[in-house]
Amino acid sequence: MRRFRTSRTAAGLVAALVVATVAATPAATGVAVGGKIGSFSGPRGLDIGPGGVMVVAKANGAFGTVERSGKDRGTFTKLGRVPKGFLAPALDMNSKREVYVLTVGGPRDAAGAGTLYKWTKADGRKRIASIQDYQRTDKDPYDLEKKPRESNPYGVAALEGGGALVADAAGNDLLKVADDGTVTTLAMVKPRVVRVPRGLGEDAPPAGSRIPSESVITSVTVGPDGYYYIGELRGFPATRGTSQVWRVAPDADHAVCDPERPQRGKCTRYTGGLTSVVGLEFGAGGALYALELAKRSWLKAELSENPAAAVGALVRISRDKSVRRELGGSKLAFPGDVALDKRGRVFVTTPIFGPGTVRRVR
Repeated sequence: MRRFRTSRTAAGLVAALVVATVAATPAATGVAVGGKIGSFSGPRGLDIGPGGVMVVAKANGAFGTVERSGKDRGTFTKLGRVPKGFLAPALDMNSKREVYVLTVGGPRDAAGAGTLYKWTKADGRKRIASIQDYQRTDKDPYDLEKKPRESNPYGVAALEGGGALVADAAGNDLLKVADDGTVTTLAMVKPRVVRVPRGLGEDAPPAGSRIPSESVITSVTVGPDGYYYIGELRGFPATRGTSQVWRVAPDADHAVCDPERPQRGKCTRYTGGLTSVVGLEFGAGGALYALELAKRSWLKAELSENPAAAVGALVRISRDKSVRRELGGSKLAFPGDVALDKRGRVFVTTPIFGPGTVRRVR
């Protein structure tokens, strides 16, 4: 495995190394600690829909409901399944209990890779669109790796009127997908110049040097204001504190999210100072919950043999962005997604590699 790259598909880069790390350090995963709901292999996609229905996606591509209380607490009831990828799919449910399920990217000949599906009780699972096929026609104009048609769909948000939003980690963009399969590009995020951190090894550029780094858009949610919010993982060198959240107008069309002009146009920077973001969700009062895969950065987690490097974080950002609070402590190792219920309770899938669970963190 090549360690150093400007990787836009950094979430996939992590997988090969950290599976062994998580398996060797069960205490760091939080699985053996109280507050868990169920046991699942590599859980990632998570949402709580109408009536408090919790839906979860597992590493084998299965997705279904999970009982949150009572004698059947933790019981998984399968709704459907999508093709298996290197990670469990993402998912999101709208108020009609329509579930949109997104598989991560894969080889061009891999069946079902990088594809959006829709599940309904009446019709079951139906394929909506291949995001990877679309991205081959919609080149990334700001690509740094000479792979402008590369795609790794990673995050999804269901829309109330039908269809869904897709965050593409390799394409560095936000897409809108209609139920008829029509795909449009709403926004594209430009690379950001960052400083190389210490501790990346002899093959890395000198610590402190400034290099461009791709955004790696992993997450998307609809805000209380109706705008779309997208979060960055940040490509190599994955410098801590350089992940941003962008606010995209619903009527955007190929809007440019520009770190050098962050308040211009239909994509503006909402907040920054985060690290390796993989999930976003709004709560009561307009607070934003940002989920970090590894708070030291995904690259530091990949390079380190210390279990502490696998610890992620859930950061609650107040509506006015003046107050930040970290939730979950050391119990979140490589978390995958975050969801809130109407009572303000917060849940996270963790870890996305190996044996995992859904944890209540607030």
